[in-house]
Amino acid sequence: MTTPPARPPIHGVPALDMPEDLKAVYANLVRIAHSPSEMVLDFAHLLPGVTPAQVCARVIMSPLAVKLLHRALTENLARYETTFGEIKLPGEASLADYLFRPPHPPGNPPAAPPEEPPKE
Repeated sequence: MTTPPARPPIHGVPALDMPEDLKAVYANLVRIAHSPSEMVLDFAHLLPGVTPAQVCARVIMSPLAVKLLHRALTENLARYETTFGEIKLPGEASLADYLFRPPHPPGNPPAAPPEEPPKE
């Protein structure tokens, strides 16, 4: 695998040296624990129906470093959404979902769909 060309340094950001044997990991879950002096982020890969989740990386940072990471993530997510559109979280209803849903009287939940007969 070839190494991508080095980017010019960004003002205030140190250059990074990527080891040749660095392995990228995929994580879809993070558990966060903390003490007064550090924060521990356990990144894991959770597969449906498989427990426990497999931790693939543990990152220990100072609270200040985590706060700066939070800021950087917030700024980068805003840039991402400006470019590619809003990231919808599962279960989030949009304004259109509220405006165009079927009406039902207040205090009465919507009727459940009819049950299908069992298939033989």
